[in-house]
Amino acid sequence: MVGSGIAGISAALEAARLGREVVLVEAAPFIGGQAVGAPIGTIAGLFSCGPNPHQLTHLVADELLAALEREDAVYRRYSEKARTIVLVYDEVVLGRWMEREVHRRRVRAVTGAVLREVRREGARIHSLSFLTRFGDLEVKAPMYIDATGDAAVAWFAGLPCREPDRPIYGSQMAVLEGVRDELVMPESAFFARIQSVLQEKGDRYGLGRRDGLVFLFPGRGMAIVNMTHVQTPLEPAAFTRRSLEGKDQVDRAIRLLREEFPEAFGKARVRVYGQLGIRQTRWIVGRYQLSVEDVRTGREFADAVARTAWPIELHDRAEGYYWEPFGEGHVHYVPLRSLIPEGTENLLAVGRCIDADPLALSSVRVMGPCIAMGAAAAHVTDLCLERSVPPHEVDLEALAERLRPNLKDPAS
Repeated sequence: MVGSGIAGISAALEAARLGREVVLVEAAPFIGGQAVGAPIGTIAGLFSCGPNPHQLTHLVADELLAALEREDAVYRRYSEKARTIVLVYDEVVLGRWMEREVHRRRVRAVTGAVLREVRREGARIHSLSFLTRFGDLEVKAPMYIDATGDAAVAWFAGLPCREPDRPIYGSQMAVLEGVRDELVMPESAFFARIQSVLQEKGDRYGLGRRDGLVFLFPGRGMAIVNMTHVQTPLEPAAFTRRSLEGKDQVDRAIRLLREEFPEAFGKARVRVYGQLGIRQTRWIVGRYQLSVEDVRTGREFADAVARTAWPIELHDRAEGYYWEPFGEGHVHYVPLRSLIPEGTENLLAVGRCIDADPLALSSVRVMGPCIAMGAAAAHVTDLCLERSVPPHEVDLEALAERLRPNLKDPAS
């Protein structure tokens, strides 16, 4: 397992629950990926859309939500724009839950290990080599899961990968403390004021994005700032430069908040500047490319492994993004074939590096379906090892039964 973001953690914990020995390798010095390090700050795509949303993804998601709720570290808010529930969470509490669960389930985790070589023998990945501050590390396993977000395992293996044909913007996030959130409630009115200020005064504050959001966490004096747009190149020096530019954007956004909403944000301070949040960079060429029409029509697949109702959300311009929400009852699915790199027998991809066209990927790359994809990869791996078959030959009926909580509502 390479990558400990929400998809990788879901895969690791579910595989451990199935009794499998799991090695989880993470390039960052901490567990949690963007969910903790960016920090994304909101869990999107976990619920259906409409006036009365219900949860679509369970298994690991249930455990995660229960842990956050015990610590009063999650806030459910209904998004009129998305027509669904978005969960605002405390990234510190989430990170500690991930660490405790990895330790409790005896997942062999290694942080600060950067992938540098993949050895492939025909259609099979033989081993992975990593560089750590303590020396080289080699991992050999019968199955591998690429949860890197950038399809790093597939790319290092020399497998074909896709990159966007247009600039895709990420966001530099920040978490604020000392916010007097009660002074800008209700949220809907505050969000409208934020948009108005950005449209009218964004240039004055040096902000290119015109539709940013500030997610409040009522009662905790916290807010998550998502008011920036930063390109996320795959070249390391350029990526670092963009990261620094992103933090400058955050500082300008905080100045806007303090000056335009002094009662609520006048004494706010930054708890953390996250890592530069990435939306889309590089992804696999799979056995099937999920299309935007599959998403729009809610196409059902015999090999479905995840579902969501999150809108199409393509951040392809500096000032804003393309947004296409869905009506009540709409659900769309992710097929297993989109997780299987073409020409491989023991590798799966999960999260934002599965095969989908850019518009489709913009809807299924959010945390809800990523949790589902991670759990699905664990069960596919378990079936592959149990029956000595490659992922594209697993028993789909057996897989669907295992994943039933994530594919069907209880009454269906």
